[in-house]
Amino acid sequence: MALANYLASVRLVPAWLKHAPDIGLTVVDLIAPLFIFAIGLTYGFSLRRRISRDGWGKAVKHFVRRFLVLAGLGTLIGAGEILLGLNPGGYNWGVLQAIGVAGLLTLPVIRLPVLPRVGAGLALLVGYQVLLDRYWLQAVLQSPHSGLPGALSWAAMLILATVLADLFFDPSQPHAAYVLVTTLAVVAGIGLSVWVPISKNRVSASYVLVSLGISSALFSLVHLFANHLHLRLPLLSAWGKNPLLLYLLHLLLLGFVALPAIPQWYSDAPLWLIVLQIAALIGGLSWVAWRLQARGTIFSL
Repeated sequence: MALANYLASVRLVPAWLKHAPDIGLTVVDLIAPLFIFAIGLTYGFSLRRRISRDGWGKAVKHFVRRFLVLAGLGTLIGAGEILLGLNPGGYNWGVLQAIGVAGLLTLPVIRLPVLPRVGAGLALLVGYQVLLDRYWLQAVLQSPHSGLPGALSWAAMLILATVLADLFFDPSQPHAAYVLVTTLAVVAGIGLSVWVPISKNRVSASYVLVSLGISSALFSLVHLFANHLHLRLPLLSAWGKNPLLLYLLHLLLLGFVALPAIPQWYSDAPLWLIVLQIAALIGGLSWVAWRLQARGTIFSL
């Protein structure tokens, strides 16, 4: 996400390394679903652990507070971008608000059995798509991250991601079930795209299913390499321990290239400068991640 946000405003970068303008799917369009899928992997486990330790009431309050804080942080960041002229549209909405709303909408159904949870996720996805086609399309396309309406579709993705997490980690479930559901998601999304275009900007139902399936397959491959082939990725692990802090920090670092508003410094920068800035951005964030891991410091909500 840090790299994609940097590349988004650089003209020299090819279109396949940027978000699709509307209909279509690029590799960058898969970043947000990977974020949502990662949250879904640990959502249920984290809630169950807190319930066993603190009880149902305190656990629910903690999760509500966590997702409200995420949305609040996103609102503060959005307000700062508007004040600094980095958001000419003036619509205060971003990825953190979308995650916050999605997390809150997932909470009431997270403890349902797998099949009812699948039904809840698909019902929410279908309802959103119908409302999008009939009433919300223009408003969604004009809003960052599809605005508040789009959060319904992100929530559907998160709910379905928790289902895949349960299938993957449940020892009583054969791995074939996980592979089958992952494959069905991709196939259903591709089939649905005949009528519902794949679009990250719309968070369309076909986009949700295809990107969810791809995220699930990628996770399975990473798990295979890490656990069965004993491949260790210490830098990835260091980043994963403080994702929110690194996300906020990368926004501050991006300000050093975006705020001067000098085309030759950022948007029209030559290749050598782009490479240098990317190295500074990713290298600086990686150094922070390493230092935090070495100290055993973890920032969490």
